[in-house]
Amino acid sequence: MRKIALAALLALTTTLTSTAAEQAEAITVIHAGQMLDVKSGKLLKDQFIIIDGQRIRDIVTLRDMEDMDDEEVEFIDLSEMTVLPGLSDSHVHLTSDAEVHGYKRLTRSTPRAAITGVRNARRTLEAGFTTVRNVGAPGFADVDLMEAIEDGDVPGPRIIPAGRSIGITGGHCDNNLLPFENRRTAGGVADGPWAVRAKVRENKKFGAKVIKFCGTGGVLSKGTKVGAQQFSFEEMKAIVDEAHQLGLKVAVHAHGEEGIDTAIKAGVDSIEHSSFISDEGIRTARHNGTYLSMDIYVSDYILSEGEAAGILEESLKKERTVGKKQRERFQAAAKAGVKMAYGTDAGVYPHGDNGKQMRYMVKWGLSPLQAIQSSTINNAKLFGLENDIGQIKEGYFADIIAVNGDPLQEISLLESVRFVMKSGDVIISKE
Repeated sequence: MRKIALAALLALTTTLTSTAAEQAEAITVIHAGQMLDVKSGKLLKDQFIIIDGQRIRDIVTLRDMEDMDDEEVEFIDLSEMTVLPGLSDSHVHLTSDAEVHGYKRLTRSTPRAAITGVRNARRTLEAGFTTVRNVGAPGFADVDLMEAIEDGDVPGPRIIPAGRSIGITGGHCDNNLLPFENRRTAGGVADGPWAVRAKVRENKKFGAKVIKFCGTGGVLSKGTKVGAQQFSFEEMKAIVDEAHQLGLKVAVHAHGEEGIDTAIKAGVDSIEHSSFISDEGIRTARHNGTYLSMDIYVSDYILSEGEAAGILEESLKKERTVGKKQRERFQAAAKAGVKMAYGTDAGVYPHGDNGKQMRYMVKWGLSPLQAIQSSTINNAKLFGLENDIGQIKEGYFADIIAVNGDPLQEISLLESVRFVMKSGDVIISKE
């Protein structure tokens, strides 16, 4: 990367010097050898992305840049790379450690979880994921992490925090590891329509930007049946209505068929996991425009590394049933044309490996372009940020990544991103 006069850029020869103040005000120009238009799937040759501050001013060809002749620019040469918009993940837990599961979690305080979140935020951003939805954290640590990143205190992706996950007493979002004598209830636990409304309001009060609740049992929770519904329709409807009234979208953790059907009927915006979704559920999700966020990579990590990380045998047993079934249902949903979000459950597996799910989505039914779209334009719309992220486009945030090669031909390239820019700032740049 270097600062040059645009006339010199046209000849690609002369390098200029400037003061630090001038550099701070400089326009940035990225020369993309290939740029993927994620909407059309076209690879556009020799595009020049003009960045002014945090946002993209224009995308032009070399000939079109003559009008900028008198401007000085920071020039970034990615002429040998394929450039894409920054990726996003709709289901992460930044404050969770993949090596700390089961009873090990009882040793981790909320302040320690927040410190872990700082590390994981950097890893996630350096992997090319410039926006994430953090669906649950203790003590609103994800809200504080979001604010620290926004203030420039620590590096990390743009975060949409959920704060504390809402769940029933003894359910997947409760803490069920301790006996009665040492009983502990998670902060998001509530029972009954008015109690869950109060939790939604409390989450909003303390900074949540999305509401997440647990509509069925889960794999990693002690004593819950993975497919069993949690919360009645009336409770789910109260959560959704209250959240939507406050301008917040709703994500529901749901593995089982009945819980998924009830949540869709209640009006949730996305179903997380969706492991046992029925054919009827798939049809209803497509009709309602409900997004499915299906974490079809994480099973490999749970079954290969989970025991060493502290995952209980009870949970491993559940995952042996869930993993294959979830991938089969993903294949059915992909074939039916349901809206797919890109959500990985990072935190169960190590942060920074978010890109590994791309090839699993391709293996189980999506085209490479559709997999990339799930992590760009689909998630952008789910997040309500479709005018800000998900495309390399005039007026959008300058969230840009690059890889060596064509990800439409080799989707695994997105597991080793070579260049990352977030909001106009270069995060990593590897030769």
